[in-house]
Amino acid sequence: MKICTNCVMDTTDSAIKFDEKGVCDHCNDFYNITLPSWDTGEKGFKELQVMVDKIKEEGKGKDFDCIIGMSGGIDSSFLVYIAKEKMGLRPLVFHVDAGWNSQIAVNNIERIVDQLGLDLYTHVIDWEEMKDLQLAYFKSGVPHIDTPQDHAFFATMYNFASDYKVKNILTGANYSTECVRNPVEWMYYQSDSIQLKDIHKKFGTRPLKKYPLTKILWHKIYLPYIKGIKVVRPLNYVPYIKKEAMQLLQDKFGWQPYPQKHFESRFTKFYESYWLPEKFGYDVRKVQYSSLILTKQMTREEALEKLKEPTYDASTIDQDFEYIANKLGITVNELNSYFKAPNKTYKDYASQENIYKIGAKLLKALGIEKGGKR
Repeated sequence: MKICTNCVMDTTDSAIKFDEKGVCDHCNDFYNITLPSWDTGEKGFKELQVMVDKIKEEGKGKDFDCIIGMSGGIDSSFLVYIAKEKMGLRPLVFHVDAGWNSQIAVNNIERIVDQLGLDLYTHVIDWEEMKDLQLAYFKSGVPHIDTPQDHAFFATMYNFASDYKVKNILTGANYSTECVRNPVEWMYYQSDSIQLKDIHKKFGTRPLKKYPLTKILWHKIYLPYIKGIKVVRPLNYVPYIKKEAMQLLQDKFGWQPYPQKHFESRFTKFYESYWLPEKFGYDVRKVQYSSLILTKQMTREEALEKLKEPTYDASTIDQDFEYIANKLGITVNELNSYFKAPNKTYKDYASQENIYKIGAKLLKALGIEKGGKR
């Protein structure tokens, strides 16, 4: 095991590379690509203001001028506050219920939406189809079993924007807490509908008639360049310090924090804290802490100390197993059988990986994509 001398990424990312000082390519990409073009000061504010003015202009005469996907987590919650109170936008708050919401997430969404006087649109995914697809991913043996939930989130928003001619989708994606990305082998591209369909064809038991689907060329090319529907990431243009944002939301709205990023979903909590690290050896805290190290919100020593703690709560994991199994309509023994089954990777199934690779190179060459490697 080799670990970066600057962050806490290590060789559990099999594609990681180190320079002569032992610094990994995640860090060097951040310092050489992301940081030089990332500005949250006056320049960033001016760029954001241009975007805001355009969003307001395109939204004139409409009930709302943009949609914001909200999960109840810190990033999307802070974005909703910023969009309404600091940017003066009239967003429609958009939530996709895939069946795994924690009660804290529900409470957080309601508190912020109600106190800001915003409208909330909730799209509920057909549970029988979602359950079948979720089980197919368990049976497939791949690590990225959260794909059915994530794909549904993105596809539903894209479809809504296309159907109702909404020109701007705001997301909480940001460099401040996400400048280091999960390696592809840990979490393969959630929007790859070819892989999703292949896994479901092999392991599913019912047709996906209502489950929302998106295709990479549709949402990366057709929507932005033909229909003019843009995805905007405002948190990249404003100072965004995670601890400060959390405190602000708690003080203003009674927002409740989670033990870890993405734990607003009960499934994601189980998946990231237990399934990934215990079955595959992938600890997503390394990605999350490394991002905070690079943006100077955490020291490497603090991260290393936190990583000594177990990824999951041993006192509740049996209840978590039982909850997931019952929700999916299977026994705990069946769920355990998937855990013990041979591990697979995204390469064992049909995919559009080549298109993603070509697209990533093109976007970076054009200066559109400034994030780290993926």
